[in-house]
Amino acid sequence: MVCRTPVFFLAIATALVACSPQADTLAPVRSVKVLTVSKSTLSTETEFAGEVLARVESRLGMRVGGKLTARHVELGQRVKAGQLLAEIDAQDYRLSVDNARAQLNAAQTNHDLAAADFKRYKELRDKDFISGAELERRETILKSAQAQLDQARAQLSGQGNQLSYSKLFADKAGVITGLDAEVGQVVSAGMTVMRLAQDGPRDVVFAVPEDKVSAVRPGQAVKVKLWGSGQSMSARVHEIAASADPVTRTFSVKAALDDLKIPLGTTATVYLSASSSGMDAITLPTSAIWQEAGKSSVWLVDPASMKVRSQAVQVSGVHDNLVIISSGLEPGQQVVTAGVHVLSAGQKVTYFKAAGEQP
Repeated sequence: MVCRTPVFFLAIATALVACSPQADTLAPVRSVKVLTVSKSTLSTETEFAGEVLARVESRLGMRVGGKLTARHVELGQRVKAGQLLAEIDAQDYRLSVDNARAQLNAAQTNHDLAAADFKRYKELRDKDFISGAELERRETILKSAQAQLDQARAQLSGQGNQLSYSKLFADKAGVITGLDAEVGQVVSAGMTVMRLAQDGPRDVVFAVPEDKVSAVRPGQAVKVKLWGSGQSMSARVHEIAASADPVTRTFSVKAALDDLKIPLGTTATVYLSASSSGMDAITLPTSAIWQEAGKSSVWLVDPASMKVRSQAVQVSGVHDNLVIISSGLEPGQQVVTAGVHVLSAGQKVTYFKAAGEQP
């Protein structure tokens, strides 16, 4: 008879070993970045795209209508006060001046004749050769001739003005920023021929949405950064549009610049700062927030045990890359800000040290 006892005990021992619990695998110690919770005054800074423009930009046009025969300036050209800018065909206006001058000559002749008659009749009346009524009639004729003479002079002056209006002059020094008519085009009185940005104060003009216009007020200081040169400067709001643009539904805002040498049309970024009236708030990087059971949570580090635990928080808003925490945290607590998705409750951690940083 073969003895099976050793084989039997060996099988039992193997089964017991297989059924015994395995030793817990130790979780790795994670290196994490932490941020100490603190309260600070919540401040927001909003960016707007702007453009540097002249404080005064005139739309220049002819005061009389006609065919544009010459344009003496080009786009972007600097002009002086009194410089000739454009001309229209003035032939008809010259004829009108000639006609008015001829009428003036005729009125002057009639006036001289009436004045001579009145002088002769006055002498005759002094000698009682004519009646007083006849002298009064001659006086009336003289007054009528004088009125016709004054009218002819006024007409000549008016026609002379019309002739001078056939030439367009710059009333101020500045830069031509727009051309709205070409040579050969028939323009009407008052029609814009060109635009002139007058030398002087410069404004940065930007559009503000309806939901943010209440944060802008006259006299408010803004920061302006020129896109081309990277130069930063300050400006002060001096004009806010009374109504929104019907297309963009934004309000145009103008801020005065101190530097008068900035090229017109320069693109700028306007930074508008607004604080929450001194209210303190806790802010964290968005990387510190993770979701647990549909709620926002963070990992808190216990400095004594160097272990992490989950803490639910209430998020009240987002600004740039920061979230605003309304409840769930207290100043002085340490929050993990990187690697939150690889942590587990009770896991040991160590503070992350950058290369070359002393522990």
